[in-house]
Amino acid sequence: METKNEGRAGLLYGIGAYGMWGLVPLFWPLLKPAGAVEILAHRMVWSLVFVGLALLALRRWSWIPELVRSPRKLALITVAAAVISVNWGLYIWSVNTGRVVEASLGYFINPLVTIALGVLVLKERLRPAQWAAVGVGFAAVLVLAIGYGQPPWVSLTLAFSFAIYGLAKKKLNLGGLESLAAETAVQFLPALGYLIWLGTQGTLAFGSEGTGHAALLAATGIVTAVPLVCFGAAAIRVPLSTLGLLQYLAPTFQFLLGVLYFHEAMPPERWAGFSLVWLALTLLTWDALRTARRSRAAMAAAAAEAVASAEAVAVASVEAAAQPSPASAVRPGR
Repeated sequence: METKNEGRAGLLYGIGAYGMWGLVPLFWPLLKPAGAVEILAHRMVWSLVFVGLALLALRRWSWIPELVRSPRKLALITVAAAVISVNWGLYIWSVNTGRVVEASLGYFINPLVTIALGVLVLKERLRPAQWAAVGVGFAAVLVLAIGYGQPPWVSLTLAFSFAIYGLAKKKLNLGGLESLAAETAVQFLPALGYLIWLGTQGTLAFGSEGTGHAALLAATGIVTAVPLVCFGAAAIRVPLSTLGLLQYLAPTFQFLLGVLYFHEAMPPERWAGFSLVWLALTLLTWDALRTARRSRAAMAAAAAEAVASAEAVAVASVEAAAQPSPASAVRPGR
C-alpha cells in the first residue's frame, strides 16, 4: 500500500512540475516593462536567495566542500550555468515577443537532440526506432526551415542549450536543489552587477513600477525553484519511463497556450513540421515503452530462474541430508 501511495504521489509531483513549466508563459508577460535580460537577472538573483533559504532549512551543506575541491565539477557547473542562462534568457524573450509556439517546438525537439548528443558525445548506440525518430526530426526541421525561409533558430537554440545542460548535469551527478544553488551562485554576481548597472542608468524596472511588480520580479526565484523541487520528488518515486512521458506535458501546454491563448499563427508548413516532430516523438515513446517492457520481462524471467535454481539446490540438500551415510549403513548393531 505504501509503495502504491508513493507512486501516486510521485505521479502528482511530476504532473505538477511539468504543468508549472508548461504554464509559465502566462507569468513572463506580467513582468513587463522589464526587458528579458533584466527578468533573467532577477531570476538568477532571486533563485539563489530562495534555494539558499531552502538548503538552510534542510541543513544540506555537506556537498559544498566536495564541489569546491573538484575542478572538474566546478567546470561542469560553469558550463551548466552558462547554457541554462542562454536557455532561460531566450525563452523569456521568445514568450514576451510572441514566439510561444516556436519556443514549445524547442522543447519538443529537445529529446531528439539529447539522443543525438548521446551518440556524438557519449558514443551511445541507437536502436533502429531511435534512428528513425532522429531522421524524422531532422526532416521536420528542414520543413520548418523551408516554411520560415530560415532555420527555426529559437527552437534549435532552446533544444541544444537544454540538451547540453542535461548532459552537464548527467556528468555532474548532483541533486536538483544543490545543482540549482551552485549554478545560480555562478550566475549571481554577473546578474547582480547588471541590475546595479541598470539602476545607475535609471532604466531598472524593479521598484519603479510599484510594489506588486517588484514582488512579481522577486517571485521569479519561486517560479524557478518550485517546479524543480517537484521534479526531484517525482524522480525518486516513479520510473524513468513515466518521467519520459510526462516531459511532453510542458511543451504541449506551451503549444496550446501559443495557439489558443496568444493566438499565434499556425500556417500549413508549421503544422507539417510539428506533425513530423510529433511522429518522431511517438516513435521514441513506442520504442521506450517496448524496451522497458522487454527489460521487465527479462528481469522477471531471470528472477524466476534464480528462484527455481535456489529451490532445486534446497531440495537436493534436503534429500542428501535424509539419506544414510555409507558408514552408518554397514555399522553392526549393539
